Amino acid sequence: MVDIRIPIGLMFTIIGTLITIFGFVTISNTEMYHKSLGINVNIIMGILMLIFGLIMLFYALWKKKKA
Repeated sequence: MVDIRIPIGLMFTIIGTLITIFGFVTISNTEMYHKSLGINVNIIMGILMLIFGLIMLFYALWKKKKA
């Protein structure tokens, strides 16, 4: 049986990495972040998604190793 945490963890890790990279590439564009009060939401959400994805992968692989 396939553990659902593996594909979800991979998806969040890949998307979080892409959004974080996009946030760092567009960090100098102040007009883009005018609506969010100058906060670079891409970096913050990208890092949170990346952490969530890595936690999901860690628990999926930890359970597999434990069993």
